[in-house]
Amino acid sequence: IGGTDWECFGKKFEVLRQLSESSEDKVPLLDLLVLLFYSPMQHIHEYARLLLKLATCFDVSTVEYQRLQEGCSKYEALSLSLGRKRKEAETTNQFWRTYSGKTTDVLRNPQRRLVYESSNKSLTLQNAGRFSVNWFILFNDALIHAQAKWLRAINQAVEAVLTGEGSGPGVPAVSRTASYIFYKDLRLKDASYSGRWLSGKPHGKGIMKWPDGRKFTGTFKQGLEDGYGDCIMPNKILNKSDRYQGHWRDGKMHGFGTYRYATGQVYEGSFHENIRQGHGMLSSGKLIGSSSSVFVGQWLQDKKMGYGVFDDITRGEKYMGLWTDDQRQGSGVVVTQFGLYYEGTFSNNKMVGTGLLVSDDDTAFEGEFSEDWTPNGKGYLSMSNGDSIEGLFSGEWTSGLKITGTYMKPNLYELDKKQSTRVLELGRLAVCPEQKWKAVFSECWSRLGCEAPGQPEERMRAWENIAVTLTTGRRDSPELLSRSQSRVLEKLEVIPQHTGPVTARGYDVIQRYLTKACETPLHPLGGLLETLVTVYRITYIGVGSNRRLLQQAVEEIRSYLIRIFQLVRFLSPLIISVVQVSVSPHHLCCPGFCLTSSSLSTLLLPVLLPRLYPPLFTLYALDKEREEEVYWDCVLRLNKQPDLGLLAFLGVLPSTKNACFASAVKTLQQISTTFTPSDKLQVIQRTFEELTQEVQALLEGNFLLSMDDLLPLFLYVVLRARMRNLAAEVSLIEDLMDPYLQHGELGLMFTTLKACCFQIQQEKTT
Repeated sequence: IGGTDWECFGKKFEVLRQLSESSEDKVPLLDLLVLLFYSPMQHIHEYARLLLKLATCFDVSTVEYQRLQEGCSKYEALSLSLGRKRKEAETTNQFWRTYSGKTTDVLRNPQRRLVYESSNKSLTLQNAGRFSVNWFILFNDALIHAQAKWLRAINQAVEAVLTGEGSGPGVPAVSRTASYIFYKDLRLKDASYSGRWLSGKPHGKGIMKWPDGRKFTGTFKQGLEDGYGDCIMPNKILNKSDRYQGHWRDGKMHGFGTYRYATGQVYEGSFHENIRQGHGMLSSGKLIGSSSSVFVGQWLQDKKMGYGVFDDITRGEKYMGLWTDDQRQGSGVVVTQFGLYYEGTFSNNKMVGTGLLVSDDDTAFEGEFSEDWTPNGKGYLSMSNGDSIEGLFSGEWTSGLKITGTYMKPNLYELDKKQSTRVLELGRLAVCPEQKWKAVFSECWSRLGCEAPGQPEERMRAWENIAVTLTTGRRDSPELLSRSQSRVLEKLEVIPQHTGPVTARGYDVIQRYLTKACETPLHPLGGLLETLVTVYRITYIGVGSNRRLLQQAVEEIRSYLIRIFQLVRFLSPLIISVVQVSVSPHHLCCPGFCLTSSSLSTLLLPVLLPRLYPPLFTLYALDKEREEEVYWDCVLRLNKQPDLGLLAFLGVLPSTKNACFASAVKTLQQISTTFTPSDKLQVIQRTFEELTQEVQALLEGNFLLSMDDLLPLFLYVVLRARMRNLAAEVSLIEDLMDPYLQHGELGLMFTTLKACCFQIQQEKTT
């Protein structure tokens, strides 16, 4: 310690003395610092005694007592271990002070500890000369003999063993922990390694450091990086470092990982022999920077290839389409923060050929483009008021379009002008949902050990791969998992058992396993679902919250369900694809029912939809925004009336003043707290049941009311429920509900709710 540092500590001498718990006033500053550094160790024994006292507050058979006893034992063991290490350190320190000089200086090492030395532990050399002096020093990693001849003999013996000339009990252990600096290996020249070895090569966990600052911390296999590792690679040009945290194979980045570039870019995804390949996400810059952007999609040979989404945050523009060699190439969709929507063909990053451009005010142009936002050729322009122009277009929107064509105006005497205008077919020129995120599903099949959608004979291998993946995850990251999470992983390693025909119990086993698997990122299905949720949110949040993307978002979810079902059906022979017929919940009561591929909604939608619900429902709300304004205005006006007045307005003559149907209203409000169409339909069903019970109680009659009789009462309940986005709720249910429900009791109830929503929008409040 330099003089300045001593002076700094000297000014705080009294504080240091108090912190070190020393009662002596004239303790040297160096000894005071040593006491201060050792003071935390002295409290460990007190912690153990405190835990022991706490344990007496619990019964010996309780879990709390066992945990406290276990903690007490660990603290005691830690105290003994640290005490031994302190004693070794003090003995070694005293040795270096006593025998300082050139002879012993070469042996000094911070990690080296003295065990015995022959000056105080008698040790003699057999047949030694009368005047010879033999001094033996035993450290924790070396045995030193003062005579050079004897030391050379030891080195020769060790070399003989390592070269295979030795035999017998002197053969070193095949696996060991040691440090070494490489001198001859071309790839590892001058690199220092500390860690596990196997047969003379790094094998297991270790740390490799290169002279240029490169550092790898992770697992090795036969001398090469293999498994999970953390590698830091200095970038001399930027004076920063690249960093990769992920999986390796045969000394190369291979598998899933995160690469943080010195430039600020971050890539999170798949690698193949040191290059980006497969599914991945590249983030560039910061949100306030000039180059902020995010790309998520497929990579090939370190370039964007296939389907991907590029979110240019700075420009407020999002592209969802096909790529080739880092260029937008093929079908794609672009949306902007100003409400513009385009779908069509791209070439070398520019719009070319036929496309459809729609502005926020519903003005639409369908025709030929020469480059970004520039019509050039035949086209059809429709305006929000119903007018349209068909002909030849050229020029830019901002500087004025040159048009040669025919101007058309709807017949002034037509009541519905919408019938005379061309209906826009959104999504026709976009990428079909089956082509989206192919790499994500391919990687899931690969984790199961299948190069393509698996065959039945590969099923057992897939389950073995699942067990290996989960076991490896538990072994490599035990500190990140709670006890309950570890138990879940253990259960997921077991194949769901079944015998005989599929029953309700067998179906329940599948559903519970599937739910747990999808909640666990370490499981291939859980990892798949986590990735799908990420890409879906990146696509449809922010600039992607464009109402014209709603149908594409719904079709994408349906595509997820079909492809996930293919995986589940492969893993579980209980699920047999027969016909596209959904399974009613009532069928589960019948032993031996056949579970078919169309039970997607029943089996998979409850697992998938809650995670995708926020961006999806936002799109529904935007799509129904105008209808919702009319509906909500009417709801607010009608709810100003008292109960009896509103019932009379709706044509209902209650037999009592207490007819407010509060229970049914409260039940219907729960529809906004559910996610899946089936759950929402059950809320509607419970509302009708509550409404029927209240009516029967009021009329004191035990009879069933027809739907025509319940319609005005249900309309009253809908109004009093004051649901803010009812039109969006109705549209979501209609798009994703099971087809077989449309003609049943639940379908009739849903139709009634839909009719009430429409009626409220058309209702005259005066």
